[in-house]
Amino acid sequence: MLIIVTYDVSTETAAGRKRLRRVAKACERSGQRVQKSVFECRVDEMQYEQLERELLAEIDPEHDNLRFYRITEPTELRVKEYGIFRAVDFEGPLVI
Repeated sequence: MLIIVTYDVSTETAAGRKRLRRVAKACERSGQRVQKSVFECRVDEMQYEQLERELLAEIDPEHDNLRFYRITEPTELRVKEYGIFRAVDFEGPLVI
């Protein structure tokens, strides 16, 4: 499944800046950054639940915001891209 993870972590304190780095690193391990605080992740149900638990353990719900969007298939009908960034096609051939 394709999920979109968005977050807004308060960086007013040193602890907030650390949380922001940890949240970003967790998202980078699971998907690709498409904007500064937006990631696309192609995961199965177990990976989705693991990522959700990991991110919920990092954020401070009193100061931060975390959102998950599950994109229904077929994604080519649901996602339009404009501009210079092009997402990796995880279903396409791997070219090195």
